[in-house]
Amino acid sequence: MASTRLTSDRLRLDPLAPGDADEMVEVLAGDDLYTFIGGSAPTLPQLRAQYARQVAGGSPDGLQEWHNWIIRRQADGRAVGYVQATIMDDGRRAEIAWVVGSLWQGQGYASEAAQAMVAWLGSRGVVRVQAHIHPDHAASAAVAHRAGLAPTSHFDDGEQLWQHDAPP
Repeated sequence: MASTRLTSDRLRLDPLAPGDADEMVEVLAGDDLYTFIGGSAPTLPQLRAQYARQVAGGSPDGLQEWHNWIIRRQADGRAVGYVQATIMDDGRRAEIAWVVGSLWQGQGYASEAAQAMVAWLGSRGVVRVQAHIHPDHAASAAVAHRAGLAPTSHFDDGEQLWQHDAPP
């Protein structure tokens, strides 16, 4: 299923398009952005190839739905980051992630975008939403908390699992 545009008070979440790489390569620049999530800033060819794969909409085996959105400010359409959700387990569970470029951090964009995405997932029948967060990444933990997730005692690859379960 294709991603649809989501909106919030200050933001619009546009479904990822291959052409977004040209703008996003600047948003995702800077080594400080990768302190907790690992890796390094992608080059334009790397980002174009990654976006081409992601736009496909799901895993080759059909067991996962991939939804990726570019976070844009409604006022000027400027990209400030992205959010993504991988839906699995027959649509019952989703793993989510967010990245906001260094220049736009601290303005509540990640929280607002994550909340819009979690609400959309709930409207689609997803009952468990999860995120993996480095235990020292206080800003990301705050985003998860604002989106309704709570920390669990489970750790995987050095990251703590945060989770929200919809009421039965």
